[in-house]
Amino acid sequence: MTSGGGVWAVKGVNMSPSGLLRAELWLSRAMSRRVLEPGWPTKRWLFPWCGRQVAGLGNPGLPGTRHSVGMAVLGQLARRLGVADSWTRDRRCVADLALAPLGDDAQLVLLRPRRLMNANGRSVAQAAKLFGLTAEEVYLVHDELDKPLGKLALKLGGSARGHNGVRSCISCLNSSAMPRLRVGIGRPTHQSAVQDHVLGCFSPDEQELLPPLLDRATDLLLEHIRARSQRPSSGP
Repeated sequence: MTSGGGVWAVKGVNMSPSGLLRAELWLSRAMSRRVLEPGWPTKRWLFPWCGRQVAGLGNPGLPGTRHSVGMAVLGQLARRLGVADSWTRDRRCVADLALAPLGDDAQLVLLRPRRLMNANGRSVAQAAKLFGLTAEEVYLVHDELDKPLGKLALKLGGSARGHNGVRSCISCLNSSAMPRLRVGIGRPTHQSAVQDHVLGCFSPDEQELLPPLLDRATDLLLEHIRARSQRPSSGP
């Protein structure tokens, strides 16, 4: 690339400054679907279509707590899809990312925010923008006080129901349309004990229930994601 007299030459084509600006804008849009991470092979990965994002909500550094059970589900999902060794820290999203095949020509983005629960939405929204995904294509996996441990429910959109991580995602994505897998952790008898309950670790008896729970959560997620991905539109 050479320049002279205010005109740029790119591969033999003269381009004015305004033309160069248009070219740079086109290149910027084209590169919005490319990801380069130091932990992955040193090549540009072009994803023609990232079909869905699954975000496990929680607090970084506290993986064994009830409030971070969404991250535990993400770990099991990554193992099921064979990408458990592929987690890579992405500074743009302030999150750990892993990518897994979804069908023949799409990718499933797994995301574990590295921000505190109340700010999880910033990481989720930044990743959605990076991969060109809409709110309807972003799955949230999180703990649910109003369901006993071992119970699961897949909810299509709606309010945060008092969950600060979901509230953050709704605010940052400017939408409440995200499908959510709600993982029951049970509610303590006294309201004053809620904070200690959610931030506490699972008891030994509860830990025995976790492996089958994580398996069922993974089954439910994959079944729903694959069913939606086979439809012409991304409706519920």
